[in-house]
Amino acid sequence: MPQNSVLLVDDDPKIAKLLRSYFEKEDFSVLTAFDGITALQIYRDKKPDILVLDLMLPGVSGLDVCRQIRKESDTPILMLTARDEETDRLIGLELGADDYVSKPFSPREVVARVKAILRRTRKSAEKTDPFRIGKFIIDTAGYTVSTDETTFELTPTEYKIFELLATHPGQVLTRFQMVEQIQGVAFEGYERTIDAHVKNLRRKIGDNSKDPNIIQTVYGVGYKFAGDAHA
Repeated sequence: MPQNSVLLVDDDPKIAKLLRSYFEKEDFSVLTAFDGITALQIYRDKKPDILVLDLMLPGVSGLDVCRQIRKESDTPILMLTARDEETDRLIGLELGADDYVSKPFSPREVVARVKAILRRTRKSAEKTDPFRIGKFIIDTAGYTVSTDETTFELTPTEYKIFELLATHPGQVLTRFQMVEQIQGVAFEGYERTIDAHVKNLRRKIGDNSKDPNIIQTVYGVGYKFAGDAHA
C-alpha cells in the first residue's frame, strides 16, 4: 500500500520539524513549505493527499492558499490556527477547509485528525452506487451531489454531511453524532464547526439559511434532512 503524503505548511521551522517527526513515525511521506507561494508550488507539483496549513503565513496567507486550492481540487485541508482566531477559522471552514486544530496543539492530535480525514474520504470513495432522494442524486463513487440540472461543488466534509443527513431523512442528528460519523472519532470543540459547514452547504445547494427547507436546524439538538427531500 502506498504511503500517505502530507504537505506541512508553517512559517515556524520548529513546528514543521516537530510535526514532520510525528508524521514520519506513522509512515507518512512528508513535504514542507514555510510560505504560501512555495506551498502552492509544491502542492501543484507533488499533489499530496492532504495539507496541514497554518493560516498565519508571510506573503500569501493560509486563507489565500486554501481559497486557491479549492478552485483547483477537493484535496483535504486541516488548518492550524491561533486560539483567538475564531473569525479566520470560520472563514477557512467556509472556504472549504475540512477541519482545524488550535495552537498550541498536540502533534498526536494533528496526526489523528489527518488520519480521520483520510479515512472518511477514502471510505466514501469506495462506495459505488449512486442513489436519489427527492430531487438530489448522491454519487458515492464520484463524491458528488447533484440534481437533474446541476452538480454542486462540495468539499469532502460538506459532501459527507449531506450524505449522512440524506441517508437519515427526517431523523434529528446531534452535532456530536455527526462529528462521530464524519470524523470517525469525536474531538472536543469540533461540534462548533459543524454549524459552519452546514451554513456553507446550505449556500451551495440553495437552501435559504433564514428559512431552510432542505437541512433544518433543530435548536439545541442538531440537524435533520427535511421536507425538500420528498420534492
